[in-house]
Amino acid sequence: MTLRKYLTSRVFFGQALIALAIIAVLGYLFMHWLTFTTDHGHEIAVPDLRKLTEEQVENKLDELDLDYVLLDSVDFRNDFPKFSVVEQDPLPGTKVKVGRKVYIKINASGFSSVRIPDLIEKTYREAVPTLKALGLEEGTITYVPNLGKDMVLEMRYKGRNLKVGDRVLKSSKIDLVLGDGKMSYEEESGAVDSLATQLEPTPANEQ
Repeated sequence: MTLRKYLTSRVFFGQALIALAIIAVLGYLFMHWLTFTTDHGHEIAVPDLRKLTEEQVENKLDELDLDYVLLDSVDFRNDFPKFSVVEQDPLPGTKVKVGRKVYIKINASGFSSVRIPDLIEKTYREAVPTLKALGLEEGTITYVPNLGKDMVLEMRYKGRNLKVGDRVLKSSKIDLVLGDGKMSYEEESGAVDSLATQLEPTPANEQ
């Protein structure tokens, strides 16, 4: 049989179909093996770990074949339980592959303390940003007669006067006593009387 006749014979076409079928089956099996070994297309939604303890996080991620890494603790936040997750990366709902690590930060056990800065005779606009930078909050504002308008005269915490360097917990509310920019009637009268006395002429018989 010549080559030309062989290429046009039923035997050749049968063998070619068998070869193509074998190649297709091998390709199919190879793609499935590749998918299995690389987890291609197999993704898991990261759960919301916020407000969970580290033990709860471990149990939850183990069920999903995920892992976690504890980065560090953050300053205490009273809207989260102590030692619970405050931040996580990736965020909840993010699609990741099996074995992916989720990075978490844990809430501290309580507020740390800070020293009261020197705000006396500072303006209200200067005092509030300073308090917030230290993790403190603005409390009640009280005005008293004083020539220094909006000038800090006293700092108070829960009714007691604070001194520079006193320690309070972060997130504490610091009450401020400010000047209203005016003098009381008694102070104004006293100032006028004092000025009049200084300007009163000395009697001739005392000169």
